[in-house]
Amino acid sequence: MNRQTLAVFFLVFSFGLITLSSANAEIVEGKDYTVLTKPQPAEGGNKIEVLEFFWYGCPHCYSLHPHLKSWLANLPSDVSFQYVPAIFRPNWVPAAKLFYTIETLGITGSLHEKIYDAIHRDKIDLNNESVLFDWIEKQGIDRKKFENTYQSFGVQNQVSKSTQMSRQYELTGVPALVINGKYLTKSKMGGTPQDTIKTLDALLEKVRKER
Repeated sequence: MNRQTLAVFFLVFSFGLITLSSANAEIVEGKDYTVLTKPQPAEGGNKIEVLEFFWYGCPHCYSLHPHLKSWLANLPSDVSFQYVPAIFRPNWVPAAKLFYTIETLGITGSLHEKIYDAIHRDKIDLNNESVLFDWIEKQGIDRKKFENTYQSFGVQNQVSKSTQMSRQYELTGVPALVINGKYLTKSKMGGTPQDTIKTLDALLEKVRKER
């Protein structure tokens, strides 16, 4: 095989690899994501809305979180993101109240990850209010202010909204990512947490093309 023939061979081979890679990157409806039967209005304005439905007690949410955190560090300028605590059962309510309390107090950035670690790594029962309030105080947060917010009417309203959203977005499990009120992908659909993030990026690109 002469040099010219060899060069052509490698060129064709490389093109084949690129084509194969592109094909593998394609996401498939029903396998990698689903389309909501009743799409919900997105609240991202001109931006593409991404919602992560989660539960602090969910080990799969805990596994996805560091990957999602890395993704959020480079959030595309045309995307808005929001955490939404899912509520499927009554024992999920305390975690939702906890999230909306730290959000109301403006301390989500410093406590969101610590809550995951406390539950999954340190095995602390944050569903128990006395345990939760003791733990919050150890984080340097004003205990009384936290308690008042946790029991507030505003937080209860947010919890009610989460319960409603969990039904409206046709959730069957968490973590679940909803893109622009229309497309839904879950960790078990995407395989590994890394696959879930790849599917998220692919769905964002799909929405951009549709626009």
